[in-house]
Amino acid sequence: MASRLPMILDALALAERDAPVQRLMVALGGEKFAATERYFGEPAVLSRRLRFTSGGELILHDDTLVAVVLHTVPTPSATAAITLSEWIPGASNAATLDDLKKSIDGRRRFAGFGTPYFELGGGYARAEFKDHRGWNDPGNLVGLAFTVEQPGLTCRPEDDNCPACSELLVRDDAESLDVEGTVQALAAAAASGLLKEDASWVSIGDLLPLHESGLMGRVESQLTCQTCRRILCIALEKDAEPTLSYLALNETRQHRLGPIPPVDKWGDAARVARERDAMHYVDHESGRWFLVEQGDQLYLDARYVVTNMVDDSALIQLDAAELEQYRVAGRAYLAELAERIHYGSPHREESPFFARDLKRGPEGAAYREAVSKAIVNHTWLAQQRSEG
Repeated sequence: MASRLPMILDALALAERDAPVQRLMVALGGEKFAATERYFGEPAVLSRRLRFTSGGELILHDDTLVAVVLHTVPTPSATAAITLSEWIPGASNAATLDDLKKSIDGRRRFAGFGTPYFELGGGYARAEFKDHRGWNDPGNLVGLAFTVEQPGLTCRPEDDNCPACSELLVRDDAESLDVEGTVQALAAAAASGLLKEDASWVSIGDLLPLHESGLMGRVESQLTCQTCRRILCIALEKDAEPTLSYLALNETRQHRLGPIPPVDKWGDAARVARERDAMHYVDHESGRWFLVEQGDQLYLDARYVVTNMVDDSALIQLDAAELEQYRVAGRAYLAELAERIHYGSPHREESPFFARDLKRGPEGAAYREAVSKAIVNHTWLAQQRSEG
């Protein structure tokens, strides 16, 4: 039996009316049991999903085919399962990742730790397994998604309908983006845990006052959906319409944002008071350590390597002896202390720094966020996103 994969690849990035897409729809059985559509983002993109009784699905953005999904098990969005062997000879619906590698003529790669995919001529085949694991267990394959975009570099088209983040954009009576209403919806979603703010950008609560101050030509907040992992980027610019984009991490790193002005230049009295009590940047050595202060306390955030692929940082409050050493030797002492933390493996319980690492305690997440906000204008990422 000949492979039908070329039929899928030929149809990607074309309009529904184009002949290759029409042929693909016939091959999927021609009988649609559902057709849904919704707008997402601003400027708005129309996402249409055409589901077929055979277990196939087409996803179009503004009438361009961006994904073809072959569901290998019934799901709420696909009441039937495709017969995978009819599309990929030698592959069954219970195929493992190794089985797929034998059947698909394409290089196997990974987007992150949980997303295997195959490079094909003219597109990519992303293998979806139950709970993103169990690749070597027969029966865990739930589908194959074919896209023209490389997995991991853009959002999954299937996430257009994410129940956690797809309904957060608010429009006014003229169908334009209601900025204040959308900011309130994003802030509420972050407070409830549906979204997580990226402290390296403007806080969602600071977005409007910073924009209204006129001190920045462009302000942007980024929040990650905890369900689909898409990053919602809301940006306000001078003399431009507001935007709300759903992006992958790779895409967000291409955005630009200048240094965030001091709070006392744009915040109200309550915001200035909160800033007064927060952590503040003092000094740093690029790639090694940051020194921050809160009140009369000093904290060293020192980077250490766990493995050749994983690193982290430990946050240590300087004790009386360390404060005295810092007063005497200055930055040279901080460099020496950071070196001891690095080689002291603070991720191990036997390390003298393990119990002192505030990022491991019950308030660890709060400390991480506080440090991130304090150093927001001084990180490698700040250099990358700088307008200068």
